[in-house]
Amino acid sequence: MAESVFLRVRRIMSGRIEDAVDQMERSGGDGVMREAIREVDRAIDDVRSQQQGAMARRLQAAKQQKMVEAKIAELGEKARFAVNEGRDDLAEAALVRQVDFEAEIGKLVKVQESTGEEEAKLEDSLASLRSRKSQMEDALRAFGEAQAEAAMGGDKGFHVQRQVEAKVERAEAAFDRAMGGAGGVNFTRADADTINKVSELDSLQKNASVQQRLAALKANKVA
Repeated sequence: MAESVFLRVRRIMSGRIEDAVDQMERSGGDGVMREAIREVDRAIDDVRSQQQGAMARRLQAAKQQKMVEAKIAELGEKARFAVNEGRDDLAEAALVRQVDFEAEIGKLVKVQESTGEEEAKLEDSLASLRSRKSQMEDALRAFGEAQAEAAMGGDKGFHVQRQVEAKVERAEAAFDRAMGGAGGVNFTRADADTINKVSELDSLQKNASVQQRLAALKANKVA
């Protein structure tokens, strides 16, 4: 059971966050990353449960070890009493039981060692999963911010600009066709960057003209 958890953690940690981000961008949504984060949450719950189980087994083994050690001490007292009473046969039986219990202690010590190692590995897995979840949440947050920025004028503004440029291009093409049909000369269409710069120049000239007229009005008012 614990090994399957470790395999699951290894699979999650081996996945690239960049791949999930690419999938989000291709699908246009954040469902892929959210599901990946939910899987990490489930893995964290499983690892924590396994860790608690390992801790419980370790504590139980430690408790049993103390009980067995107390029983060994008790048998030692019985053996001494039996020898003093001249009952070597009873003393021998007590010593046999001591040997049996000492073997049990060896097993309990191994249980505590193995469960302690398992706890440490599970703790490392928890730390790794929490770090991976944090990275995923950062990626998801960045993706959401990028989408919000696009909705407020980022990519959306770019698309609007392209729509305007396309309309201008269609209008110029229609003008060219009309001129050609009337026997005139077609004008060479400018690229989008040139159109934008000329448009900006028109705006500057218009603004300068407005400012000149405003200055003239102010001058006449003073006079």
